[in-house]
Amino acid sequence: MKTLLILIMVFCATGIFAQGKTNLEKVVETEKAFAKFADEKGIKPAFLEFLADDGIIFRPTAINGKESWRARPESPALLSWYPVFADVSSNGVLGYTTGPGEYRPNGKSDATVYYSEYATVWRRQADGNYKAVFDIGISHDKPLSSDMNWTSPKKAEKISEENKPIAAAAMSLFFDKAATKGLGNAYKNFAAEDVRFLREGKFPILGKSNALTKSKKTKITFGKGATMQSADDLGYSMTTYEMKNGDKITEKGNIVQIWKLVGGRWQIVLDVFAAIPEK
Repeated sequence: MKTLLILIMVFCATGIFAQGKTNLEKVVETEKAFAKFADEKGIKPAFLEFLADDGIIFRPTAINGKESWRARPESPALLSWYPVFADVSSNGVLGYTTGPGEYRPNGKSDATVYYSEYATVWRRQADGNYKAVFDIGISHDKPLSSDMNWTSPKKAEKISEENKPIAAAAMSLFFDKAATKGLGNAYKNFAAEDVRFLREGKFPILGKSNALTKSKKTKITFGKGATMQSADDLGYSMTTYEMKNGDKITEKGNIVQIWKLVGGRWQIVLDVFAAIPEK
């Protein structure tokens, strides 16, 4: 009888734990498991394990991540990272994480360290687990401090399906305004108050007021093949960009944006410009 009671208690405790785990927590735990896998078994095996079959990475243009990693040789390098910010769609289909990373070319004992900031988009699979469908990052100097705790935004109010605007339409309007009125003007209209900017060579820029002061004033054009994927109240878009000062190209690369439906409007909550290094 005592054994039966113990089994019932264990079963109930396990059930409560499973039911209490939110989609947001599952996304964050998957990200941490990804990093742990890379630490224990290597970068290549980790990406092959956690990338979706159609997952995208940049080398430096957008390519299929698994195909790219399969073609690479094994390496002793260590890539370590952890999430500091995460969010998930209301229906749990899409989520994203972002945080700092460190790369040591020759493994854990290597004194040479390159610092970075990453952004990963996660999509729930048929088995309920999450796989990375998008992974991008920028490099910067060594951070002055580190905090391994993660946060997430407040839940947005639900909006009825009949009143829900189309994410791709918001994306198109942003690109049109940026091309005609400038990036600062476009962000003023479409950036969320708690937007996060990732820019090559810079630490993350947090908040709309800070982001607007960092907006480029040079002329910018975007690639024609912009795509948007969304699920309920969260989506992500990607395309290429080119900046010019007069007729001279000053920078080109890839832009990835995370969009969230807040207050009945699609707003940019994460904005990544990954510049392609000059040859």
